[in-house]
Amino acid sequence: MTNSNLHGLAAAGVSVWSDQISKAMLDSGELTRRVELDAVSGVTSNPTIFAAAIVGSDDYTDRLQDLKTAGTSTEAIVKSLMADDIKRACDVLADVYLSTEGRDGFVSVEVSPTLAGDTEATIAEARDWVKQINRPNLLVKVPATPAGLPAIRRLIGEGISVNVTLIFSLQRHADVIDAYLSGLEDFNNVGGDLSTVASVASFFVSRFDSEVDSRLEAVGTSEARALMGVAAVANARVAYGQFINDFGSARYGMLAGKGARPQKPLWASTSTKSPAYSDLLYVEGLVAPNSINTMPLGTIEAYQDHGDPSPKAFNEVDIEKAREDLAALADVGIDYDDVVQTLEDEGVEKFVASWNELLAGVDSA
Repeated sequence: MTNSNLHGLAAAGVSVWSDQISKAMLDSGELTRRVELDAVSGVTSNPTIFAAAIVGSDDYTDRLQDLKTAGTSTEAIVKSLMADDIKRACDVLADVYLSTEGRDGFVSVEVSPTLAGDTEATIAEARDWVKQINRPNLLVKVPATPAGLPAIRRLIGEGISVNVTLIFSLQRHADVIDAYLSGLEDFNNVGGDLSTVASVASFFVSRFDSEVDSRLEAVGTSEARALMGVAAVANARVAYGQFINDFGSARYGMLAGKGARPQKPLWASTSTKSPAYSDLLYVEGLVAPNSINTMPLGTIEAYQDHGDPSPKAFNEVDIEKAREDLAALADVGIDYDDVVQTLEDEGVEKFVASWNELLAGVDSA
């Protein structure tokens, strides 16, 4: 199975990460099998994923009741259940982390989305997760909100590895890269070992098309309709162009000479929402070296079934065409700044709702 379609994707430079984790996946050995057979080399989690796993099954009942009997608060119960799964997933991925010398093999856990507007509370909770998990291949997810940006810099400056999540806009991506580089400079100034710090920048993909397509449909012209299903891939490809430029700069070169690693772009939310589009649109359209595609299990299985076994990376010509596509969206009246702000606001709201659902489900169990 080492010649599978997903191994071909990995050979093209794309790290395949599972956008799903649960006690059942760990107990059954499914995650271990997917590492071996599906080229999975990382795991992400978020409140929605844990809400589905914990509230949507009986797998956590015994441990949950033990914690309740001990008088543990609802939020502490939730974090304890999450920590159990995250630690075990980190251990499953430990060999990948070691064999890639810390370039892959990460597991992500998210700070509470209710803290998205609070820099100091975000930093405090990120530190708590690092202490609680105590694994070198942990990434703490911090949203790329205005309050998240200074938290990212300070955490990187303390040597804490960060998965920057909920990125939609190109300007915010540029701000995230600057926060990472500034954090590395801060860490270097206090004698930190830059080779121990990792970060990824999670650019959300499918939601971008969902929002833009609805606006193009409302415009209703033939020019607008011709751009449906184009925006998400274009936005991500232009973001990758930023990655190439910023991590080819003299500023990064100085840090790389001291052991720093680039902040890899991660394509998140890559299951296709519209039945009109290929189920692998956001995988095959975003093949690039030093990138990560985090997929739900259904998308992993779809690629294994009928994905391109020898995918070709998009190139500079494709990136320039992507810039033209974004300009064409503006020409038909799509307000890019409003789109990305809407998506960021909705993204935070959805994760807060999932977090509250998780707390309520545990509280009533």
